Amino acid sequence: MATLAISMASFLTVATPWTIVAWLDPESMRKYKIQQKPFEFKKYFWPSIARIVINNIILACLLVATWPLLKLTAVHNGELPAWYIIIAQLLFFVFLDDFLYYWMHRYMHENKWLLKHVHSVHHRIRNTCGINGNYMNWLEYVLTAGLTLVGPILLGAHIYVVWIWVVIRQMEGADGHIGYDVPWNPAHLFPVYKGPVYHDFHHAKFKGNYAGFLPYLDEYLGKTHIPAYLRYLKGRKAGLTAQQIEQQEIELRKSKLQRTRRTVSEAKPIHNPAEF
Repeated sequence: MATLAISMASFLTVATPWTIVAWLDPESMRKYKIQQKPFEFKKYFWPSIARIVINNIILACLLVATWPLLKLTAVHNGELPAWYIIIAQLLFFVFLDDFLYYWMHRYMHENKWLLKHVHSVHHRIRNTCGINGNYMNWLEYVLTAGLTLVGPILLGAHIYVVWIWVVIRQMEGADGHIGYDVPWNPAHLFPVYKGPVYHDFHHAKFKGNYAGFLPYLDEYLGKTHIPAYLRYLKGRKAGLTAQQIEQQEIELRKSKLQRTRRTVSEAKPIHNPAEF
């Protein structure tokens, strides 16, 4: 129960201030918006709160039901390991969780039943703000939480290390949905984390960018990077703002549409009236 409480507090600590920013939508922050369109705040704020409450009640019940098995694991509250062991364990948790989450998330898109009945709930929101991070079907919420515990159970981690890991995981879950790409975001201090842009493009484009922390998985496990995301990274590296990159994307879509129309026009057969 303490782990669940810490998990929820960590999520809300990151999600709440960014949700307020999305609600106010100040002019000074609009240049940092990843998607240059209004947030779906009014439509999904209270449904997100409801999902958070319901999903955590279900998860709490499942934790109580499985406690006889959980207490048989090697997770303990004995002596803490050395600091470097804690760091190594946390890195292992990040890499393992992201690998497992990539495949689970990707399968939820590739399996028609799971996509329709489970994962589609999370994808109702195309332009997310912080509080939307845990807006999902209860089954997806439970499965995601279960993956978080795989690493600690395998290593028999100290409960304090588990709590640190849960804080990191929930902070990433909230940050990935904030909708802003700001250079001073403290989440960028995590060396393996690439910021909220990566997952924001998943919501905007629906398919691709399936991992959580580590975008390299899309490169090596099936070429599932979203092309627009890669173009965004190039634009940011060139010093462009999110607004300027969005304008480039609009011009690119117009150019592709014009080429398509031209190709279709040129492909149409030209009939000689004399043939009739």
